[in-house]
Amino acid sequence: MAQDSPRSEVAEIHVTSNGEVDNTSEHNFNLNDLKRSISAGLGLSETQMTSHGIDSTTEGIIESGPFQAEQQRTQQTSGPVVLAEEPRSTAVEKFELVRKWSLNTYKCTRQILSEKLGRGSKTVDLELESQIEILRDNKKKYENVLKLAQTLSTQLFQMVQTQRQLGDAFADLSLKSLELHEEFGYNADTQKLLAKNGETLLGAMNFFISGVNTLVNKTIEDTLITVKQYETSRIEYDAYRTDLEELNMGPRDAITLPKIEQSQQLFHSHKEKYDKMRNDVSVKLKFLEENKVKVLHNQLVLFHNAIAAYFAGNQKQLEETLKQFHVKLKTPGVDAPSWLEEQ
Repeated sequence: MAQDSPRSEVAEIHVTSNGEVDNTSEHNFNLNDLKRSISAGLGLSETQMTSHGIDSTTEGIIESGPFQAEQQRTQQTSGPVVLAEEPRSTAVEKFELVRKWSLNTYKCTRQILSEKLGRGSKTVDLELESQIEILRDNKKKYENVLKLAQTLSTQLFQMVQTQRQLGDAFADLSLKSLELHEEFGYNADTQKLLAKNGETLLGAMNFFISGVNTLVNKTIEDTLITVKQYETSRIEYDAYRTDLEELNMGPRDAITLPKIEQSQQLFHSHKEKYDKMRNDVSVKLKFLEENKVKVLHNQLVLFHNAIAAYFAGNQKQLEETLKQFHVKLKTPGVDAPSWLEEQ
């Protein structure tokens, strides 16, 4: 009994019934070898091979899993870049703000020029304008008083320094001149006493200067800043009021009616702002007047009593005046700085 010898896939040849070689197996063999070669050589994890008949017009298709996924990611990342809407909207908002600011500046400038040329009308609150004018005039006068008080304080400081040096010189001569020991001693004591009283007066004057300086350069200045804001709102109010009046005098049609409505809205908005700023100025002027009277009353009484006690030679009264107004003197032995040195 004949045994079948082991057959190799390489040596196996298929023959058809007509005695011709069957190429189908050879075609499958080549595809199988190609599949194994691609899998082993390229290291592809998922490889599919599809083949149709020899007479088919469709060629073999090789599909690779990871390679195809990588190709898809490349196609996704290489698409057109779409910009976000946020930067564009921000730019539009900025452009709109610049446009509104330019239009508002133009209207206000036109209003100011028309007022200066006497062609435009101006809204005036006579009572409030009078109070503002008085405030500005008083500020100039207070600044002059402050300047003179600072000059007097500087001169007094220099005089105190000279009196102290003169007292030291008299005291030195009193020790070296036996014949005039008492005379030099009297003058040394007098100059030292004057220097001491001068330092006390200097403390009172610096306290007075500090109070007036706070009133002029902080309290009044803060009120004047609010006044400037009020004047700006008044100009804007008049500018949009004039604009609305001009539109109302013109024809009313489908083109002008939306402009008139928009102008009315802007007019009412600036009118509310103007009324608010006017009330703010009135309130600040009232509080400023009350604060000014209270502060200046104490400062003027201190200044008067200190000057009177100093030139009367009443050292006790001078010290009591400073204690009454809680004025702290400098440490003994330390030169009192002038207002220039403090700044």
